[in-house]
Amino acid sequence: MNQFKTFAGGPLDTNAFFLESPGGNILFDAPQGADARFAGETVDWLLLTHGHFDHTADAAAIQRRHGCKIAYHPDTAPMATDRGFFRRMGFELEIEPFSADRLLDECEECDVAGVKMRVLHVPGHCPGSLCFFFPETKSLIGGDVLFRGGVGRWDLPGGNGPLLFKGIREKLFALDPATVVYPGHGPATMIGYEREHFQYE
Repeated sequence: MNQFKTFAGGPLDTNAFFLESPGGNILFDAPQGADARFAGETVDWLLLTHGHFDHTADAAAIQRRHGCKIAYHPDTAPMATDRGFFRRMGFELEIEPFSADRLLDECEECDVAGVKMRVLHVPGHCPGSLCFFFPETKSLIGGDVLFRGGVGRWDLPGGNGPLLFKGIREKLFALDPATVVYPGHGPATMIGYEREHFQYE
């Protein structure tokens, strides 16, 4: 059963996932429209899977509304804190800058708002890409690392296909095959299904 409230927003239908917890509520990713969608909720933490603009468009607005803390990988910092980052990469857009209250890297057991999770660093789609695994429910917030029937694109600045495929094989496919993957775009999938149908070298 999906324990997350879900939302897809922005021009790329980017997914956000909201998790209620007694110790504090967590929102994973902040696409355009997420601020309005979760305005009636209490957001205590915003955890970012990576720094691409479609996942961070509403991050500053959400922090301003809720006074929440933000956490991301150190490699996400340039994308989050520099207003002109994406414009210099050739994209005609910019986001409102925001800073991390906590920098996250790979860890076997991480506690955020009393929620126990395993944090996996799986770059290749984007530097600093993180996946959040919840062992008790066998669920994974996967960002743009792994989709149903596909993987995140690796032709953007900072992308690296072989590194992405290696991380998926060694870290994600080592999880229980019954693990449900909640990706950054599109429908949920399962580790077992993707492992069986994986065709990338």
